[in-house]
Amino acid sequence: MVDLPTALLLLFTATAAVTDFRKHKIYNWTTYPGILLAFVVHYVRNGWNDEYPGLEDSLKGFAVCGGLMLVCFVFFGIGGGDVKLIAMMGAFLGLERGIEALLWTFVLGGALGLATLIWRVGLWRLVSGAVRHVLWSLRLVSWLPLTVDERKQLQPPLFLAPSALAAVVIVCFRLTQYL
Repeated sequence: MVDLPTALLLLFTATAAVTDFRKHKIYNWTTYPGILLAFVVHYVRNGWNDEYPGLEDSLKGFAVCGGLMLVCFVFFGIGGGDVKLIAMMGAFLGLERGIEALLWTFVLGGALGLATLIWRVGLWRLVSGAVRHVLWSLRLVSWLPLTVDERKQLQPPLFLAPSALAAVVIVCFRLTQYL
């Protein structure tokens, strides 16, 4: 049987995954109520304590996961909806499991991005281009800048919310023992 916080988290994350996949957006009407509900549910169930899933652990998960994503937003161009989604996951899961879900989200998102890149460009073309770039860089003793076309090919659209949904399932149902 799935407990209430897990069911709510799955619902909000699945909603974000659908809207991210369809419209490339994670809406505030998904993340803000999710964050507030996480705080309320954890406070009602266990009050203010550091044990999972107390409000203190929920706030720590929200702050650390949201803070890490805020750094990614500032320096790496991650979307604002992704920041709020991962912060919401931290609020529901607490500090330790929130960080675990964040890491799984990035691993799965990176794998999905690489698969998309291989699908769009082709494995042989991707590997030969990388080898050519490395060899030219070694010969010139400096990094050879990418052309505009090469840069465009290396930026496929990434959907972080579906990866976050898979990460939530992995963490909540303790699937790491099978991976």
